[in-house]
Amino acid sequence: MVHKPSAAYVVARGDVPQEENVDVVVVGNGPSALILSYILHGNIPYYDIHNPHPDPILHAKLVNKPCLLDIDVPDLIAHFNGSRLSYSTQALPINVLLDTLIRPLADTEPGSYASCVRWAYEPEKAVDHLILGNTNQAGGQWADNPVQASWDIAALSYAEMLSLPGYTFEDRFRATGYEAKPDYYRPTRREVASYLATYPSVVGISDTIRTGTFISDIQRDEDGFTIGSHKINCKHLVLASGVFSNLLPERPALTPLVNVSPPLIQKGPSVSQPPLLVVGSGFTAADVIITNLPHRKIIHIYKWDPEEHPSPLRACHPRAYPEYASVYRRMKLAAMNVYGGSDGTNGMVMSPLKKSKKNPFFDPATWMNGYEGFPNTFINEVVMPNDSEKIDQDTPDNAGSPLVKLINSFGTVHTRYVSDLKYLIGRRGSLDYIENSLRSEILLDVQANEAEKSQPSNVNPLVSGQTLRSKVTENLEVAPEVFITGSLTGDSLVRFAYGGCLFAAREIMKRRSGQSIATNGTPTSPQPEHMSFPETSSGVINVHHSPSFAQADREGDHILDIATASKHKRTTNGHTDLHLDRLEQHDDINEREEEEEEEEEEEEEEEEEEEEEEEEEEEEEEEEEEEEEEEEEEEEEATNGIEESSQQHGITERSGSDSNPTSERRRESGSGSASRNWPRPSWWTPSTCNVS
Repeated sequence: MVHKPSAAYVVARGDVPQEENVDVVVVGNGPSALILSYILHGNIPYYDIHNPHPDPILHAKLVNKPCLLDIDVPDLIAHFNGSRLSYSTQALPINVLLDTLIRPLADTEPGSYASCVRWAYEPEKAVDHLILGNTNQAGGQWADNPVQASWDIAALSYAEMLSLPGYTFEDRFRATGYEAKPDYYRPTRREVASYLATYPSVVGISDTIRTGTFISDIQRDEDGFTIGSHKINCKHLVLASGVFSNLLPERPALTPLVNVSPPLIQKGPSVSQPPLLVVGSGFTAADVIITNLPHRKIIHIYKWDPEEHPSPLRACHPRAYPEYASVYRRMKLAAMNVYGGSDGTNGMVMSPLKKSKKNPFFDPATWMNGYEGFPNTFINEVVMPNDSEKIDQDTPDNAGSPLVKLINSFGTVHTRYVSDLKYLIGRRGSLDYIENSLRSEILLDVQANEAEKSQPSNVNPLVSGQTLRSKVTENLEVAPEVFITGSLTGDSLVRFAYGGCLFAAREIMKRRSGQSIATNGTPTSPQPEHMSFPETSSGVINVHHSPSFAQADREGDHILDIATASKHKRTTNGHTDLHLDRLEQHDDINEREEEEEEEEEEEEEEEEEEEEEEEEEEEEEEEEEEEEEEEEEEEEEATNGIEESSQQHGITERSGSDSNPTSERRRESGSGSASRNWPRPSWWTPSTCNVS
């Protein structure tokens, strides 16, 4: 089959692009866009009744209605909060639902259960669509490297949680010559990029994917939408462009340092080069430090506020994420040197790394010689090499290098020569490819005030994972016929991309066919116009971002060069759910043994306490019985005549412990250690429904 060239390539040759008409345009070519394309090609997900989910309630609800495009999300998740199983409360409910069906109990019992989802190819349900992305290969941010970090740094997620439908990461692993994927394997960024690049051709969706396509001027018209830059018309628009494409810019005073030309950077051994200056406290900053530390000295400026705004690196267990734990440890030690205390705040909080036994990335010599941390420090002045009057002429080794003057929160001044600056206080996505009025429509109800709503030209195109979060907790259709998926929903993990894709595909297919999507195309009972998503048990944080959000995020820069804005508790790198999820994962992987040991110790202590209490009670009972026996003997000797007379009148008196009400109560209650035998709930036994 011959496909005409993409509009991007036509424009590149100077020709005028030809007008095209499709049902759906998806902006972005990352994992969520690829998942959605797989579904829109006619690959329909079904609940696999032959691989039942370990949650018997969930299984019973799905067993007679297995088509996942026709599900009632609120009903299926209604019992999650009270379930004996562990479900995420950080991701959107529909994303949590799809994640647990695809990877049952992945956080607590990884690999114990097969996927509960099977994919059936039903070409009659396919929808005409295009995937438009600006990277040169499919993969979105995975195919891009804006900060020039090493491609060999391991991903934050495990391989099975990066897998896409139809061709898993393990399939890719075997295809490259390995027999099996190791447990808890974190593939490198290079491996993930390669997997995503080959995915479209392997599963047969490459015909709709256009890479290297920079689009602009998307507008709403009477028939749907028009992509002005490429003359493409569509009825439905799906935004999957993510929230990591743009680094937040530095302060104007630091721009000369960011734009240092390569000739100013000395290429000799690391000991002779001025240090690299890194600003930031998140994963991106850590990636740059890890990449450069073996070859260059690092000066690291970062925000340190573990009580209110802890770095996301804090959640990194040294065995699960040794490289990030190493960076966090050095940040903490530098903070302790400045502020004292066990956590750098003069507080009593115990370091999570105190218990670490061995970290292959924590080489004291390398870190001591190559890393210098400055918590809560402001870059007060930058002196460029051409300003000879301000450069110290007695330092020939640093001739031609910029000089920075640093001031910490105590007013202490430090001066350092540096080679250049990596300013990494966070990332944002951008909706600048959307025309102002449509962008204002999408961001309706998430603007700061009515004045900003009435001025579309002021709508800031930069968005974070929280920009639309309050809106999508109820509906992933953020404007009529405009859907979002992927990290734009606030769930940045690949594992949580399935739900948003399912929602968009379901709504598009339903409106296209005029009926619900069911097995073999059979109409089912009418579904509500939009799925609704109730709040999770942790509640929903309604974060409203103003058009000047990027500036607001840097309001603290005149005081500190920091990685997190002081007014926002969410981390600026967009990985709010990521580091929480990672914490859950390393709890399961590395701390489960510690928790079990603690539980065993607590149980042993309780048993010892119970035994001691029982012994004390027995001793007390014996003493009481002995005292009562002595009293009875004395009474018997003194009142033999009276007792005989009493017996003749039918009067009896119980003696010994039987007459002691305290002993009687003890017999009824036992030692106090007996537990109640609660009845099992009615759903304990899995449903035995039969499917014809």
